[in-house]
Amino acid sequence: MHLSEARQTANEDAADKELPSTSGRPFGEHLGLSPLPAYEPAFDWESERSMVFGQRLPETQVQYGSGLKISVKVLSLLFQAGLAEPFHGTICLYNKEKRDKLSEDFVFQLLPSETENAGTSNESRAIFYLDAPSASVCLLIQLEKPATEEGGITSSVYSRKEPTQLSERERQKLQGWSQIMPYRESFAWAMVPLFDNGIAGTSGGTASPSSPLAPSVSGSSFHEGVSESSAKITLDGKIGYMSGSSIVVEISNLNKVKESYTEDSLQDPKRKIHKPVRGMLRLEIEKLHAGHIDFENISESGSMGNGSFDMGESTLDSSQVPSNSLDRSLSSKSKQCFVDGKDSARNGLKALENHDSQIDEFHAFDFRATTRNEPFLQLFHCLYVYPLTVSLSRKRNLFIRIELRKDDTDIRRQPLEATYPREPGASLEKWAHTQIAVGARVACYHDEIKVSLPPMWTPLHHLLFTFFHVDLQTKLEAPKPVVIGYAALPLSTYAQSRSEISLPVMRELVPHYLQDAGKERIDYLEDGKNVFRLRLRLCSSLYPTNERIRDFFLEYDRHVLRTSPPWGSELLEAINSLKNVDSTALLQFLHPILNMLLHLIGNGGETLQVAAFRAMVNILTRVQQESVDDAERNRFLISYVDYAFDDFGGRQLPVYSGLSTVWGSLARSKAKGYRVGPVYDDVLAMSWFFLELIVKSMALEQIRLFYHNLPSGEDVPPMQLKEGVFRCITQLYDCLITEVHERCKKGLGLAKRLNSSLAFFCYDLLSIIEPRQVFELASLYLDKFSGLCQSVLHDCKLTYLQIICDHDLFVEMPGRDPSDRNYLASVLIQEIFLTLDHDDLSLKAKGARILVVLMCKHEFDSRYQKPEDKLYIAQLYFPLISQILDEMPVFYNLGAAEKREILVVVLQIIRNLDDASLIKAWQQSIARTRLFFKVVEECLILFEHKKPADTMVIGNSSRSIVGDGTTSPKYSDRLSPAINNYLSEASRQEPHRTPENYLWQRVNSQLSSPSQPYSLREALAQAQSSRIGTSAQALREALHPVLRQKLELWEDNLCAAVSLQVLEIMDKFSTTAAAHGIATDYGKLDCITSIFTSFFSRNQPLEFWKALLLVFNSILSSHGSTLMSRENDRFLKQIAFHLLRLAVYRNENIRRRAVVGLQILVRSSFCHFVQTTRLRVMLTITLSELMSDVQATLMKPDGSLEESGEEQRLRKSLEEMADEEKSPGLLRECGLPESALVAIPDKSTEDRWSWPQVKSLSDNLILALDASLEHALLVSIASLTSCTKANSFMPEVIPFAWQGPVMNVDRYAAAESFYKLAVAFAPVPDLHIMWLLHLCDAHQEMQSWAEAAQCAVAVAGVVMQLVILRLLQALVSRNDGVWSKEHVAALRKICPMVNNDITSEASAAEVEGYGASKLTVDSAVKYLQLANKLFSQAELYHFCASILELVIPVYKSRRAYGQLAKCHTMLTSIYESILEQEASPIPFADATYYRVGFYGEKFGKLDQKEYVYREPRDVRLGDIMEKLSHVYESRMDGNHRLHIIQDSRQVKADELQSGVCYLQITAVDPVMEDEDLGSRRERIFSLSTGSVRARVFDRFLFDTPFTKNGKTQAGLEDQWKRRTVLQTEGSFPALVNRLFVTKSESMEFSPVENAIGMIETRTAALRNELEEPRSSEGDQLPRLQSLQRILQGSVAVQVNSGVLSVCTAFLSGEPATRLRSQELQQLIAALLEFMAVCKRAIRVHFRLIGEEDQEFHTQLVNGFQSLTAELSHYIPAILSEL
Repeated sequence: MHLSEARQTANEDAADKELPSTSGRPFGEHLGLSPLPAYEPAFDWESERSMVFGQRLPETQVQYGSGLKISVKVLSLLFQAGLAEPFHGTICLYNKEKRDKLSEDFVFQLLPSETENAGTSNESRAIFYLDAPSASVCLLIQLEKPATEEGGITSSVYSRKEPTQLSERERQKLQGWSQIMPYRESFAWAMVPLFDNGIAGTSGGTASPSSPLAPSVSGSSFHEGVSESSAKITLDGKIGYMSGSSIVVEISNLNKVKESYTEDSLQDPKRKIHKPVRGMLRLEIEKLHAGHIDFENISESGSMGNGSFDMGESTLDSSQVPSNSLDRSLSSKSKQCFVDGKDSARNGLKALENHDSQIDEFHAFDFRATTRNEPFLQLFHCLYVYPLTVSLSRKRNLFIRIELRKDDTDIRRQPLEATYPREPGASLEKWAHTQIAVGARVACYHDEIKVSLPPMWTPLHHLLFTFFHVDLQTKLEAPKPVVIGYAALPLSTYAQSRSEISLPVMRELVPHYLQDAGKERIDYLEDGKNVFRLRLRLCSSLYPTNERIRDFFLEYDRHVLRTSPPWGSELLEAINSLKNVDSTALLQFLHPILNMLLHLIGNGGETLQVAAFRAMVNILTRVQQESVDDAERNRFLISYVDYAFDDFGGRQLPVYSGLSTVWGSLARSKAKGYRVGPVYDDVLAMSWFFLELIVKSMALEQIRLFYHNLPSGEDVPPMQLKEGVFRCITQLYDCLITEVHERCKKGLGLAKRLNSSLAFFCYDLLSIIEPRQVFELASLYLDKFSGLCQSVLHDCKLTYLQIICDHDLFVEMPGRDPSDRNYLASVLIQEIFLTLDHDDLSLKAKGARILVVLMCKHEFDSRYQKPEDKLYIAQLYFPLISQILDEMPVFYNLGAAEKREILVVVLQIIRNLDDASLIKAWQQSIARTRLFFKVVEECLILFEHKKPADTMVIGNSSRSIVGDGTTSPKYSDRLSPAINNYLSEASRQEPHRTPENYLWQRVNSQLSSPSQPYSLREALAQAQSSRIGTSAQALREALHPVLRQKLELWEDNLCAAVSLQVLEIMDKFSTTAAAHGIATDYGKLDCITSIFTSFFSRNQPLEFWKALLLVFNSILSSHGSTLMSRENDRFLKQIAFHLLRLAVYRNENIRRRAVVGLQILVRSSFCHFVQTTRLRVMLTITLSELMSDVQATLMKPDGSLEESGEEQRLRKSLEEMADEEKSPGLLRECGLPESALVAIPDKSTEDRWSWPQVKSLSDNLILALDASLEHALLVSIASLTSCTKANSFMPEVIPFAWQGPVMNVDRYAAAESFYKLAVAFAPVPDLHIMWLLHLCDAHQEMQSWAEAAQCAVAVAGVVMQLVILRLLQALVSRNDGVWSKEHVAALRKICPMVNNDITSEASAAEVEGYGASKLTVDSAVKYLQLANKLFSQAELYHFCASILELVIPVYKSRRAYGQLAKCHTMLTSIYESILEQEASPIPFADATYYRVGFYGEKFGKLDQKEYVYREPRDVRLGDIMEKLSHVYESRMDGNHRLHIIQDSRQVKADELQSGVCYLQITAVDPVMEDEDLGSRRERIFSLSTGSVRARVFDRFLFDTPFTKNGKTQAGLEDQWKRRTVLQTEGSFPALVNRLFVTKSESMEFSPVENAIGMIETRTAALRNELEEPRSSEGDQLPRLQSLQRILQGSVAVQVNSGVLSVCTAFLSGEPATRLRSQELQQLIAALLEFMAVCKRAIRVHFRLIGEEDQEFHTQLVNGFQSLTAELSHYIPAILSEL
């Protein structure tokens, strides 16, 4: 029942006047939308209600049956001959198979038009009712015309074959005759099938696969089977078929009637077919769908049984009104019983109400209404009379007059006005006439005469038939009928008869002709034979055909009218006999029977009350069990309570008092243990009906009491029940609760239904009686079910609360005491929290769901949209939060789904709560505040929308990942459970998937038929999908794309709403904490840090990021000093990490906000630390961690790799962070003022913000980013190369593999990438050391021992500096204070990378494993020893000595004498090795050096750059060429090839071929610190190695010979030399194998300078050998060997060509003339000096040799003499000099 609907209109007006606010504060204060609507985006209150156990479905007063309606309107009649006389006709529904009329006749009239030859009809149309489409249902149309004049124009003129019009004479004659002839004869007939054969068995207009969707109507006659010009009618069976869609049917096969006929003869196959009428009848047929009841209209008063027999004839208005008019008039009255008033949904009612403005509708009575197993809902009481035949001995022109008479005493008395006229709308008439049967001995009729019956009839009520003969000729006046005879039919005898009745015909009427005494005087025609045959059809909802019901009605009337004895034993018998009435009759007269029994229960004595109650229980149980309706609440009974029962209109005491008394006494008897029989179970089963009757009775009394005294617009106030009645109801209620409690334990289903009925009883009473009286009943219930009960009992309790709290006025309910707040709300919260602690998981889920649904109801209720209403509701539910905080384990023990339900309610409460209440909750204790924010943090965890569409890994799907739970899969875990039902239903209504691709495809509507919707293939697809779709992901994939998109959007909205709500809470908390107005840990503000960490670490929608920045800025402004302090290092690092992560996002809005977030962090750093060093450390650490997630490289279509979009976006963000010009625009875009970056510390007025420092910070981070990218590119190339054979397409970021057979990896670049990473992450010592150690490992695997040693030294240097720094800060013990800055400077001489950049901020960064505490003196010693070992392997012993000198002080300070002994032993070994290197005749070289130049675009960043490579000393020029060729050939594609430039000349890039990549590789020599690079001498490295020096080189040179005349080959006189000196970036040995050439200088030497230099070089080598001191005789042997080698190359005969060729080239011929005198003098001097040193060396050689070298000495002397002789030709003075 809709007892609170009265509020609806007022609420709607209120809603129109004021737009609803979303919370208890102004709308603008909220950051986002409410989380609850986002959680329930498809909230359907009715659907939620329907899931309550025992829920009463809303029943409207509906028509029983399918409700198919056919509208028929006659448009016109057209004959070929033309139309000159009026035609009449009837149309009815007819079942051909059963040969039975289904409806009464619709009479129409066709008048000839003045202008046309067609007859036009009036505007009325008939409405016929059908249960279902059937092929056997058709329209039977019968036409009649004025009786044919004898000798006049016969009806054959309409059948003439030749198409001739009526002549003017014929027309006039017909018109004249029709005006004076009132009687009609049958003319033609036709049957119109309404539906095709194919639709038998279907319903509602749907069709089979073989037919079109809509059944058709053909206009052919039935037996012909073919329609000459018939139209197909499209009758669509859809609900709400629109008007204007009617179709016109042209019926051309009108069958002319040859002789009188009967309906049965129409279908006789042997019937002689007459030639058809040449004409056409046009009908307009429309198929409507009957909505709610519109023809079986209920009476205004439901008590039509008991009241009807009290009335006389004259009191029944309907006796004066035609049936269809009565129906119409009653339909508008009956709506007073409708409470919901949904008139718009009823197709028929609108037409009926606006009857005057629309065309006249004739609602044909459906005869099947009298045989259905349904209660009569309309008042009808009439008799249909069908005269069949009159058999006479001679031919007559016979017609019959029918009239209804009250008695037979006075034959002159006028009959009753009881017959319905043929013209619609006219009043009832005294008689009716049949057609005329012309010239027939057996006169046949097919008329239908409708007679209105009196409410009660006596044995004397009868029908009188008068038979007339009429002469069909015009003589002096119009023909007059002559009475032939009479027949009488008593109603009481024959009215119920359905078979044929035969009567004799009397010649004359005499008084008392019905009585036996009078019959003796009557003379009969045809010897008294029964010559008149007829049929009757009684249709009455007043007169029961069942004898037991008639008896009961009769005895009831006697009891009510007090005409029977007072003890009422006959009435008791009649009541008891009702249980034997057959079910159809019982159902048809259900309403009057129930009314009468209720009257007896309310007013009878105790005996009658009990008997009536038991009979009523029996009847109700039978109705429930025997009707086709299998619902728990029978729809006939619901209809009775809701619409028919009116508690006798207030004419007697309300029923509820007597009913509750009788029932209560029975219940108490049962409770006391008395035997009450099996009837009590039936009482309990039907208790819902009795309880609703009690409520309806109370409601009607309430309205009668207050309705007329109320000012308009006010609600009816609640009614206070009298003490005695309320006590009776309380006792009854208590007994019923006990029944529920006891039967629940036995697991009986009846108990749960009874429980729901009791709940709905209270629910209904809340609208009617004083709520506190209802609370008494509820309190009784809750006392019985107190605490944590068994699952079944607890489930009943939850259902009970669920139903009661569903009341429309729940929010406005008072407390149990005047001082209390809402009693129901407090009970509900208490019980729900108890439920959350229950062991049964399903009960937990149910309890949480009840809360959510209730909150949704409040949220969407238009009455409670004002801020104060929302605040009141929030305060009602706020105790729930307190209970959760008090019992957190209860909350933690809930499942994820239940937690979400509770949390969304908590957020909704907080959203609408005022600030004062919220702050009060935070003021209790620090621990409680922490718990509050733990609960809030759970919201972020559980409602996160995990959608990796805009996260860092590009290759991921954009679809949300849904975790598969152990329970049955759902479409969404985060949204309300109702969404899964919604999507399931939506999917069910959409076309199904096909099995091929498991995607959404629409099935072609022509392939799938309505009656068999799915093919076998589709069924297989369904089966397959049911197997596949076992996971949530599969379910989502199977959704239609539109639904899937909707689901994504809903989840996104929910995540945004929850996050924004939490953010709003944080903003309030921060503001309050700034004023120190709450209880929290002000030292760390852990509530803020934990929530913000949770914010940043989760996927959030764009709306959230837009709002977050404002709050983030506000919180850092208020609490920056706390949040940036050392205690919150972890927080700061996480925030930095996530801001950098957001800076990678594709979404520009999010990325820019991340940039501004970084700037806000920098501002806070300036504010509280004046500089950004510590923040730089944090950002560097987080960038390092982030780079493991970011995909740095992307494969291009050609297979090469490039920087990924993520890397590019991160770089762009870091650049924008330091962009002073763009900053104001970014701030404005994010909603921040331009002053947001002003950094003014406390107690200061100076802005500390510094753009240069920010730029420096940004550059550092970009450097780290670039280094990471370069490393990633190299790693990807390496993994690609090694995985080519395994068809690996996309490389993962994997650790670089140095070992293995891969030869073409650029290990130099890879080492460089490690080096760059080490440099980039230098601000963080841990990261710096990590990358240095990676580099060290890489070098060791390459056997680059010197470089590996340098890495170890660099690591040791970092540790040493940190130890020294911590010593100064007194963070380490004094025992470790062995080093000072001088020691670091000594280390820097070995490895220049050891610098002074390590700051105290870096050393103190203790963040999750990053920090200097684990870097101690011992770790420094370990790395120094590693360096010592590696330098030893590189044979760079002078470095080893320096390193050991740093280790020894540590051992000394620790008195580690064993270690000291080892160190000194090692030192001894090292110095001996140095001596050995110096004494070697072959100069020691630790490495070879090569200059490599790169030219070509495929080299990328290396293009047009030069590097010096340091290689092991055994690597020759060819080796390095081969090695580099292997590395770079793999990078060439089809468009490029690699070429090596063989010479060392200067390369001009613009002269190189495009498409070719060039490598130029040249051997170079290291340059000593004191070496004269301008000397023209040739460099012989061995000449300069007098002693082993510190082999640190940063300059290199190489000489290139060339000519200036363009010749490739030339003599000494044309041979020039270019000396190129290269300056490198850093010195060797370095941390890498190659160094970039930063500067290149060159100088040229002329041919003569070349020659002089060559001679001076040899001279210097000899002199060096002669002058080198030797310490002992033991050294002579090496010296002799060295001297012999040099002399042999200088004066031996076979090499004289060297010196001689110089003389030949420059001192003879034409070249000598080109020399300047100075150059000539220098050349001669050099030659003379060379010869003098040679002479001296030969003498020394003679002193050193023994016998065995005499011959060699002789050769040297001879060579010297011959050389002197040759030279004397050019320099005569040489002889005198030597």
